[in-house]
Amino acid sequence: MTKDVLFVCVENAGRSQMAEAFFKKFSEDKFNVISAGTVPSTKLNPVVIQVMKEIGIDMTNQSPKTLSQSMISNSFKTVNMGCMDKESCPALFVKDVIDWNIPDPKEKTIEQVREIRDQIKSEVLNLIASIDDEK
Repeated sequence: MTKDVLFVCVENAGRSQMAEAFFKKFSEDKFNVISAGTVPSTKLNPVVIQVMKEIGIDMTNQSPKTLSQSMISNSFKTVNMGCMDKESCPALFVKDVIDWNIPDPKEKTIEQVREIRDQIKSEVLNLIASIDDEK
C-alpha cells in the first residue's frame, strides 16, 4: 500500500505546492503526495509557477486544496511549511508534524522566490533520504 505524504501551509498557493511537485519528481512514485491549506487561495502564486517552470516543472494544472481531517489521518509524514498566520497555522491541527519554517513566497521578488524554491528542493531531498533510511 502506498503511504501518503502531506505538505501543508495556510494558502496552499506556493510553498506546499512546490514541495508536492518536488516530492513527486524525486520520490519515484513510491508515495501518494498531496499538498493542502487551512485557508486555501483561489489560485497558485504566478511567480511560483514561473520559477518552477524555469527548472522544468510545470505547475499550471495544480490548484489549491483545502486541508481535510482524512488527509491528516491518512498521512504517513506531514510537513508544515511554516506559518505567518498563527490563527490558521496547520501545525496547530496536526500531530507529529515536521515544521520546516520556510518563508512565504507571497509578495516576494522573483529572486527571493527562487531562493525559497531551492530551499524547498533541498528539504524535500533530505526528507526522501530520511524516509529511505527508515526502511
